Amino acid sequence: MRTDPTDNGGLFIGRRPGTAPVRYGRLPQRGSARRAAFDAVAAATLLAVMVLLTAAVWGPLPIAAMWIASQVASSNVGLWIAVAFALVLLFVFGALSFLRKLDLAWILARRASGVDQRDGVLGRLFLITTIVVVPCFTVWLLFIGGLQPTAGGL
Repeated sequence: MRTDPTDNGGLFIGRRPGTAPVRYGRLPQRGSARRAAFDAVAAATLLAVMVLLTAAVWGPLPIAAMWIASQVASSNVGLWIAVAFALVLLFVFGALSFLRKLDLAWILARRASGVDQRDGVLGRLFLITTIVVVPCFTVWLLFIGGLQPTAGGL
């Protein structure tokens, strides 16, 4: 039998109950043009918030976490590293969780505005912000503010 645990090394193979893909029904009845315009503006606003938060994952959120850690544990380097690491994980994973919820809300807002939207934009958004933000941060780090020599240094 295919589901016998001895056939697959005791591992559960297949989908867990309750984890089927979301199946969207037909598009809802179209509302007025004013309502569709409102929903389109709501979707655009959600997308703009997602763009800003995705870009913040690549720089401002980790920097904020390290600044908070420096205020909490400025004299003990080991404690600073532990607090900074925990805060970076908390900020970044919290932002990713919030971004997933925003992505689902964006899908619903697009569907409400009359677009047959079934997939989110989060994966493509991360790709685009990675291509744009990471080189900008690299230029800033190398040439503007990060790795410049300090007075009295080597």
